[in-house]
Amino acid sequence: MSAFDYTSMGFITFDALCRPVDALPPKGGTYFVEEFALAVSGAAGSPAIVAAKNGLRVQAVGGVGEDDMGDWVMMKLTGYGVDVAQMQRCPGVATSSSIVTTRPDGARPALHKRGATGAFYVEDKDMDVVLDTKILHVGGVGLMDRMDQGRTAEILQEARARGVITTLDVFASNADDMPALRRLLPHADYFMPSEEEAMAVTGLSDLGDVTDALLGEGAGAVVLTLGPDGALYRDGQGRRHYAPAFQIDVKCTCGCGDAFNAGFATGLHLGLSVEDCVTYGQAASAQNATGLGSQAGNRDLVATRHFIETTPRRPASALFAALAN
Repeated sequence: MSAFDYTSMGFITFDALCRPVDALPPKGGTYFVEEFALAVSGAAGSPAIVAAKNGLRVQAVGGVGEDDMGDWVMMKLTGYGVDVAQMQRCPGVATSSSIVTTRPDGARPALHKRGATGAFYVEDKDMDVVLDTKILHVGGVGLMDRMDQGRTAEILQEARARGVITTLDVFASNADDMPALRRLLPHADYFMPSEEEAMAVTGLSDLGDVTDALLGEGAGAVVLTLGPDGALYRDGQGRRHYAPAFQIDVKCTCGCGDAFNAGFATGLHLGLSVEDCVTYGQAASAQNATGLGSQAGNRDLVATRHFIETTPRRPASALFAALAN
């Protein structure tokens, strides 16, 4: 039996969020907001916490600086029950940090300081611990400067060789990230970008072409998060599935895709069907959107199951449903 159910490796950030923000004040002015919050976020940080809330045994692998933000991130991860033994304190760099100005509609323009995510590195001596897991999630391709040079691909390849399920996500990617992704996709059981990220890295606009291209690069399956339109699943065996989103009142969309990844992994851990894994991902994402800051709306697995049973869906999109047929 593996020591961990879920290892989340990559982009872990400190977020300060406020809402609602329509615009920044001019010059030295001040606008008053209704809510202010702090959160551990990022394409590896958010999934680690959501998975831990769902009851999985989780370890986080990444980097923070030797600063107050790093202290806070480590404290919060530990408080949620996430193992931080493989978190590195990186000297000479700051903790990756963001200021998120959440709009009334839930959109979240952000100011980001790149930091320790680009500085951490998994050494050979740590490989056995990192891969002593049922599921390995890598989130934040394009921001892990040292790891993106080939180390992440080596870890994913070794994970697959050991029978570990691998999931992969990017962050605000563009076409420049495709060379790094090409090294990773053949070792990814599930690649789970947003539709915008998937179109950006492939340079394609038709989602059928986008998923074909990503599967052609070697991904075992592609799961696209479609925002208010739901989620689309396609894999190399020809399976296709589309599910409309849950109907909710959105407060903040920060971390929604990352919560989806943890919800999907929770389904994998429970041995559920692909369709149910997508549902668990959507439920985690939707709950996330009801609070300010990553994971604020997520509670536990019992609450997620109740949410699935009681929350209606938005109308299905005919366009995306056609892609699943």
